[in-house]
Amino acid sequence: MSLAFSREEYTARLQTLTARMAEERRDAMLLFAQESMYWLTGYDTFGFCFFQSMVVTRDGRIVLLTRSADLRQAQLTSTVDDIRVWEDRDGASPVLQLRDLLFELGLDGNRIGVEYDTHGMTGRIAIDIATLLADFALLEDASSLVAVLRSVKTPAEIACVRRAAALTDAAYEAALPLIGPGAREGDILAAMQGAVFAGGGDYPANEFIIGSGPEALLCRYQTGRRTLDASDQLTLEWAGVYRRYHVAAMRTVIVGEPTGRHVALYEAARAALAAVEQCLVPGRDFGEVFDAHAREIDARGEGAHRLNACGYSLGARFAPSWMDWPMAYRANPARIVPDMVVFVHMILADSDTGAAMSLGQTYLTREGSAECLSKLPLDLPVKAG
Repeated sequence: MSLAFSREEYTARLQTLTARMAEERRDAMLLFAQESMYWLTGYDTFGFCFFQSMVVTRDGRIVLLTRSADLRQAQLTSTVDDIRVWEDRDGASPVLQLRDLLFELGLDGNRIGVEYDTHGMTGRIAIDIATLLADFALLEDASSLVAVLRSVKTPAEIACVRRAAALTDAAYEAALPLIGPGAREGDILAAMQGAVFAGGGDYPANEFIIGSGPEALLCRYQTGRRTLDASDQLTLEWAGVYRRYHVAAMRTVIVGEPTGRHVALYEAARAALAAVEQCLVPGRDFGEVFDAHAREIDARGEGAHRLNACGYSLGARFAPSWMDWPMAYRANPARIVPDMVVFVHMILADSDTGAAMSLGQTYLTREGSAECLSKLPLDLPVKAG
């Protein structure tokens, strides 16, 4: 077996889930989020781009319905013993096979929670479920149930997070010596991703962000590569990943002399990060985290250049994004509790002057002050020509 955690760990997670299902009076859950399946059983695949569903009953039974290509994947990487395969053929209806499975499990007429809000649930699947299961059982949106449970990490998960954090630092340390006039973005990116792989890590759930010159203002990956000029700016957002657990960081590196706008934006970002750190304590909420960030940046007259969110939870995630629930945006009431892993980013993009500045790192919430998981310095990084 290629399990990421002990069987005892997975058993405890199943008990936590079924207890929550009992509290909410749900007889079963239909899991479509790959993150949920991985958290609950270790099942590790990118096969969620096709139909698959994991049925979990209140009494703790787990049945996976998937494709033949993922049968051995489930057998090797998960604790699931009951694996059913739906057949790839013209006109195949896996939802009808799911309906038959639910009938076999005695779930007709029961209350069933469904994970709708996930990349593993396409519009076609949702339509088929509404058409073929609506008169079979009482279906309810339970998209957040497992996500809330996953947001609080166990000691075993925190150990993986710390391994990921070490890879985060290693990636940046591999890249920094390469940055300078004439450096190629491709070489920098290769060094960062290579350091993660060399350290025993995984692919990230989304691409690393790398952009220089005018593209340093972007906060998404884009295709194409530049060579750095004698005076330049390079924005990097990356994550160390271990056993699918992510620890992200973000920096804008200045090549040559920083401009006055770079210095002003950096000072605003650093002040905002310090304010956010004070809010990352149990009892506060993610809306307050956003407010702390916005207050510091706006007070310096840089409000037009910030984003409408400043961070989010991290964990074991799959493509297309490493962003997890909850997110730090205005008035988000989600509470901060101990043992959450939270990435906060202060992103400023001044399109008028073309100056970019980003500063971000990941924290582990504790009783009292949050723990920064990175050992990287927070000084403005400058690489002279």
